[in-house]
Order: sequence, then C-alpha cells, then structure tokens
Amino acid sequence: MHFEPIAIVGQACVLPGALTPEALWEAAAAGRDLTSSVPADRWGLAPERVLCRPDEDAGDRCWSDRGGYVRGFERVFDPGGFRLPPAEIRALDPLFQWVLHTARQALAPVDGRRERTGAIFGNLSFPSGLMARYAESVWLTEGAERPHPRNRFMSGLPALLLARALGLGGGAFALDAACASSLYAIKLACDRLHDREADVMLAGAVNRADDLFIHVGFCALNALSKTGRSRPFSAGADGLLPAEGAAFVALKRLADAEADGDAILGVIRGVGLSNDGRGRGFLAPSEAGQIQAMRAAYAMSGLSPADIGLVECHATGTPVGDATEIRSMAEVYRGLERVPIASLKSNMGHLITAAGAAGLIKLLGAIRHGLRAPSLHAEVLNPALEGSPFRVLTEAEPWEGPRRAALSAFGFGGNNAHLLVEQYRPGACAPGGAAPAEEAELALVAMSVIAGDTGDTRGFARALLEGAPASPRAREIPLTMRGLRFPPKDLEQALPQQLMLLAAARRAVAAAPSLDGARTAVLIGVQADPEVCRYGLRWRLAERADQLGGPGALAEARDGVVPLLKSPGVLGTMPNIPANRLNSQFDLTAPGFTVASEQLSGITALALAARGLRAGEYDAALVGAVDLSCEPVHQAALAALGEPAPPPGDAAVVLVLKRVADARRDGDHVLALLAP
Repeated sequence: MHFEPIAIVGQACVLPGALTPEALWEAAAAGRDLTSSVPADRWGLAPERVLCRPDEDAGDRCWSDRGGYVRGFERVFDPGGFRLPPAEIRALDPLFQWVLHTARQALAPVDGRRERTGAIFGNLSFPSGLMARYAESVWLTEGAERPHPRNRFMSGLPALLLARALGLGGGAFALDAACASSLYAIKLACDRLHDREADVMLAGAVNRADDLFIHVGFCALNALSKTGRSRPFSAGADGLLPAEGAAFVALKRLADAEADGDAILGVIRGVGLSNDGRGRGFLAPSEAGQIQAMRAAYAMSGLSPADIGLVECHATGTPVGDATEIRSMAEVYRGLERVPIASLKSNMGHLITAAGAAGLIKLLGAIRHGLRAPSLHAEVLNPALEGSPFRVLTEAEPWEGPRRAALSAFGFGGNNAHLLVEQYRPGACAPGGAAPAEEAELALVAMSVIAGDTGDTRGFARALLEGAPASPRAREIPLTMRGLRFPPKDLEQALPQQLMLLAAARRAVAAAPSLDGARTAVLIGVQADPEVCRYGLRWRLAERADQLGGPGALAEARDGVVPLLKSPGVLGTMPNIPANRLNSQFDLTAPGFTVASEQLSGITALALAARGLRAGEYDAALVGAVDLSCEPVHQAALAALGEPAPPPGDAAVVLVLKRVADARRDGDHVLALLAP
C-alpha cells in the first residue's frame, strides 16, 4: 500500500507545563520534569481521604496523587471569536475548551476554505469531571447547582461543537483507541486527504477525564507508580503517572502545501495500525501486534528502519510494557546499532489518548532545531535494553544528517500505532499520489440486533414490521457462557453496553464463519456511559462519612452505589473496550476502535468501515453501535436541553461487511448491498 506524503502545516497543544508547542520543546530540550501533585479541589474530596501507603491495600484508594496537570489555561484562552456564545463555552468542561483552543491555534497558519476542512481526534471517553458532577447531582437530588447538561455528552459533542464553532464543512468526530488514539486519528485524517474528501484536516487528541477515577483505576490495575515518578526505560520503573492535555496538528497533502506556500513543519510518510487480537489479555501487550504496526508503517512509506535517526517510544514506565516494546522494536530494527530512543512520558507522565500527538509535536521541535531531547529518570536501564539496537538519550545532543523519526503508541486493549515523520526538504520527497478508495459495492453478510426487550433480531423485526409491543428498556442481556473467552467473574463488573454488544457480535459472527482474523477490523459507535460515574460518587461519599453515621455506614452506602472497583471493573468500563473485546473474543488483529459522534456514531463507524474495505486495508469488518440510554442521567440531560429528540432506548447492533466479490467467493449469504 502506497502512502502519499502528508505535510504538517500547523500545531498546537495544551499540556502540563506547556501551553504552546514552543514551551513543550523548551521543556523537553531542557530535560524538565513537569509532573506535580493534583491541583486542589480537582478530585472533589481531600486527597488524604483517598491516598494510602504503597504497602497498603489500594481498594477505593491510590498510592500517589502525582501526575501531569494543565495549569494556567484560563489565562491564555479566549472564548470569543467562535460561532458559539462565549457564556455557553465557559459553561462546558475544560475538555471542550481545550479542543476549541488547540484546534483554532493549529489552523491559524493555514489558508484554506473551512468548507473543505475536517477534524478527527481521540477523546478518552471516560466521564469528564463535569459529567461526573452532573451525574452525581442527578442521583443525589439535593438541589445543588448542576453543571450544564451538555457536559453529559462529552464523548462526541466536543467534535460536533468544534465543527460548528469553526465552520468546518468537512465534519468532525472523535474516536477512542486508548493510548494509540491520536495516531489512529492522524491516520484516518490522512485517509480523508488521500481520498480528496478534504483539503485540510485537524487531527490529534484530548484527555480530560475525571482524574480521581484515572488514579484509583490505574491502582486497581496495579499500573500506577507507587513512588510517584514516571521512569520510562528505567530498571526501577514501577508504573505510570497519568497526565492530561490536548494536542492537535493541521494536515494537508504535501503537493498542496507546497503550492500554497505553507510553512511545512514536517512530512508524514506512513502510519501503521494493528490490534493484538486475543494475545495474552488486555493488560499484557503483544510483541506480534506491535511488530505488525511498525512493519505496516515501513511498508507503505518506502523507508526502512535504517533511515530513522530518532524513535519516540510509547514507554510508559511499566516494567512489562517497556520490556515488551524494546523486544518488539529490536525485531524490527534488527542489525542496527545505537538507535537513539526517548519518551516524553518521562517529562510529563502518560497523556493516554493525547500521548501520540504530544510526542509528534516534540519530534517536530527536534526536527526544527536539529536537536535530540533527553529522556529522564533512567539512570539504571531496563535489562531488556542490554544487547538491543538502542541507546536511551540521557542528554540533549545535535541531530546531524537527514532528520527522520518514528513514533509509537500502544494502548490498553491491544491498539497499536506507529508513525514515520521526516524533515521537509524541497524536492527530497516526491509527493506522488495514493489511489483513492475504490467505489466498490459492499455486501452485508450477517447482522444482529438486540433492542429493548425484543430479545434478538427476529424479535426486533417483529416489533418493527408487525407492530408487536416492546419496551425500549433491556431487562436482561442474553449472553451464553459456552465459547466465551472471558471469565464470567471478570464480566460481572463490565458495563452492560459491553455485554450487550458482545452478545450481538457473537450472533453476527456465527452467521459469517469465513472471517480471516488478520484481515477483519472492528469499528463500534459508543458514547460515555454515566454508570461509570458511580465510582466517583462511591469515593466522594468519604466527605459525607460523618453525615452517614461513621465508617460502617459509609461502607454500606458505598456498596449501595456500586461495588468496589477491581481490575476487571476498570477494563469493563474502558471506553475503547467495547470494540477491543470483540478483537479479543474473535482473535481479530486488524484495527479496532470506538467512534463517538453522538447520534451519528454508528453511521460514522459504518462509513469508516466501508472506506477501509474499499481501500483494501482489510477484507471484512464488524461494524455497529451500542447505547443503553434508558437511564436517569441521560434522560435528565435531554430534558434539561429541551431539544427535540427521539425517546431513549437500549440497543446493540452489529453488522458484518465484506466486498461483494469476497462474499461470493466465500459462499456468504448476502443480505443486502451497500452501493458506492
């Protein structure tokens, strides 16, 4: 597959200790640690109520309050100049504000028609702080002032408001591929440019999830640093530190950027994606999956590992994760010596969805200044580096020769991405042209619907076509245990949306048995589930312990809200896992991710799947959507907004798509055709 080079013509960020790309580069080059303790009032309770010693049981608690936090944003943000009222913008979670600010800043240098501009970005769809506060205000009903109801819709609405605020005629949506999200977004944005569906694309990611949930959740996964230090590549690394922020780049086809006289910050030569499939589990990264993504990037770029002068690694500071990444890279870079590597996470912690885009901005600074920035806190190196082709940068050093870099992002759930970027040199990189996706017919070869209490696809059809009575609320989820790849105890803390989607997918796949796992993608429309906010309420009840009657009453009240969060519960609430649980169940190693565009989420996922099939990126796709919206927080937000909307309902839909020729070759029963 050929990749037409894409020019980076704008950049912007809101990151810990760095509210501009220039500040990010200055901090990285100087080797500054930008992590700190949590800001006052961020958690909604006194930190001492949730902090514990590293040797204590971390149930309902966490070992550290340190992370990478954005400070001073209100001093640089101007809510004026958007096509939205400033008062409305100020009522929204900082997540929305960071998206609007960074998108506008990234587009500032670009001359182009906004009607031919679009945006795709990663958004960690765990509930934001204001969504959590909104949900708690609905459940507690104590008359406290509620946040603006739009904060409930923090998954896809930031993208839709961005398109409205900046007049982007090319549309916008968000996605969640966990830690690989921003590189997935960049790849999909490049696709839009390659297909000539847009002339300018914004891409990147934002993460501003409720920080209390992130800290306690990473403790439940045993992934949070007990010492409160982010130490990628270190033999003493003991876990990650969470971070927050947003980072965006503006992209154009290289030939267009040259013709328009744009200042070209760098050139993207390829982006490879993959999924671990079944692997060893969601929390155990797969060398094979990472290697697949890296080799895909090189195959489409025309470059080789020997061309690379710097690798910005995923490297979060977890011993198992870092060692796995070093081994997978060693396989791809076999035969080379002393390839420089570093990780921005040593400076500011793990930005999760925004990590890849922030790493790219750091690389653009290195390319511009001809300087490789150091990686911090790795005085004694991870043993996996011994005998490897790599050397960790411990101090800034000049970057001589062609400046080409690689960037990795590997996420929970098995999402893998690898991006190649180089210095712009006029005439050094022939623009060429990627073939747009073919206008081929697609076949629907299987489908499954679980809607309300209709039970299955046949029940749904009866309710739809015969007017059979049905309730919009799903009273139970028909999920059989036989053939299930997940222990039933692990699924007890999974959100019902994950279980309903899994049940629907198993039925659809059973009707399409000829799927090639290496060539089948998964794209699922979702939005943040308010039920996740119950955990924040559980922990914040500690501030009401005296009112409740002491520790015993507090424990009882907490268990009445939601059970203690354990590792399976964290995975059962992760917003990318609805898709990646299907990757694992069916051992599918093509890309898998969730899409957030509110009511358009499923339709957007369908359009993306159709494009990937027509482009030959995969041969089959599980595409669908899930939403259990018959719950009080969602209904309260709809009522408060007073906007016309269909009544909520619980449903999961999964379709299996193939190209028509492949479906006929495989002997599939074709239910319908999707015209070009």
